Amino acid sequence: MKPNSILGRYLTKQIVVNFLAVLIMVVGIIMLFEVVELLRRTSGRYDVSFWFVLKMAFTKLPKSAEMVFPFVVMIAAMATFWKLSKSNEFVIMRAAGVSIWGFLLPVMVTTFIIGMINVGLINPVSANLNDLYETMNYRLKTRNPNAVLFSDQGLWIREAIDNDNVMVLQAKSLRQEKKDLLLRDVTIIEMDRRSQPIRRIEAFAGTLEKGYFDFKDVRIFKAGKPTEVVNSLKYKTVLTADRIKENFVEPESISFWDLPQTIHFYEMSGFSALRHQMRYLSLLVSPFMLCAMVLVAAVFALRPNNRRGGIMFLIVGGIATGFTVYFLSQLVYAFGINGDIPIWMAVSAPAIITALISISILLHLEDG
Repeated sequence: MKPNSILGRYLTKQIVVNFLAVLIMVVGIIMLFEVVELLRRTSGRYDVSFWFVLKMAFTKLPKSAEMVFPFVVMIAAMATFWKLSKSNEFVIMRAAGVSIWGFLLPVMVTTFIIGMINVGLINPVSANLNDLYETMNYRLKTRNPNAVLFSDQGLWIREAIDNDNVMVLQAKSLRQEKKDLLLRDVTIIEMDRRSQPIRRIEAFAGTLEKGYFDFKDVRIFKAGKPTEVVNSLKYKTVLTADRIKENFVEPESISFWDLPQTIHFYEMSGFSALRHQMRYLSLLVSPFMLCAMVLVAAVFALRPNNRRGGIMFLIVGGIATGFTVYFLSQLVYAFGINGDIPIWMAVSAPAIITALISISILLHLEDG
């Protein structure tokens, strides 16, 4: 059955309506719990308004909703299939010569499109809102309504100067005031490809400008030469405030479209980009994982008659299977993060195995 046929459009409408209904319900529950938790944290804080609490809960909402997104798709698919089975529409479609695979095709195509919209459009918004949440959370902790702190533990970062030399920068404190990024007690060590020091630069303070660091009260050390003291030094760099900030945020807080550049930067600078690669690949695979969850829903909810088990089997079996898939996918993901298995296997194996098992069960139940 073609997805753009009359029957295909009908199934597409059903899955979209149920998906939106389940998503709104789940997001509302998450929002409620987030607000309650933040009210508990801010109890007795007269400097925190209820509007601030609502904004914090809203900015954290996309990240929380992303965790349950596969369950939302599975529940929406289960509701769609169960409704069609209960009203005998599925039986009529089968009697009209539509196979179960032709029946599932429009639903799978719609689900895949939803997954692509989630990755390409919703994920960048979610990453920006999560970044805003981290800022608001820090302001809540410090009681400073204008605070923006990248790290109170200092900064360690490495950058490739050219093909033969690299530099390692360490700053004991780092903070942003308005649009300026301020560093204190900065040390830069330049090294060659054999990790032998070339020179050492120490500065009392510095700011990051476009294309360079502007250091103040600088001392430059070179082997066999006297210490050079200068009032200011402009040090070239390809680093930006956003790039430095990415050292202190989780890969989940980086937009899907920015991840390839971040991975390339880390690899060129000698840092491990494994976690970012895992995140990028998992986002690429996520539409296929959603389709696998639709197949899981079909196993429990799509049946030619309603006499083979009740609603409790549908609910308990589907939810239990969904949690099992989620737990195993997180377990395999952890193996990939630790480097025990290839990253492409860690992100794709759960979707592939879930889809193959579901297809095998559907073949057994429906075709023989």
